Amino acid sequence: MTIQEAQQQVDLWIREYGVRYFGELTNMTILMEEVGELARIMARTYGDQSFKDSDLSKSLPDEMADVLWVLLCLANQTGVNLEEALQKNIEKKTIRDATRHLNNKKLK
Repeated sequence: MTIQEAQQQVDLWIREYGVRYFGELTNMTILMEEVGELARIMARTYGDQSFKDSDLSKSLPDEMADVLWVLLCLANQTGVNLEEALQKNIEKKTIRDATRHLNNKKLK
């Protein structure tokens, strides 16, 4: 599925099951909550924290998908074509960082 197809699929789901989008500020807050849940799983899986019983039902792929879902909602609400935006962002980073990381001794 392309990013544009994902945006369309989320929009169709919202219209069929979600009644309407939550407000942009509400969705921004939900995005931060979802990023926090993802961070919690990352900290327990790859960091030094141990899992709590309440964390055991959470999965990394599902938490990443939750973050992506809300981001797609926000893009739809604000008229952002994420596929175009990502392509432009890759081009920007390619020009800006063409040699930056290659010359970073910390990365070698």
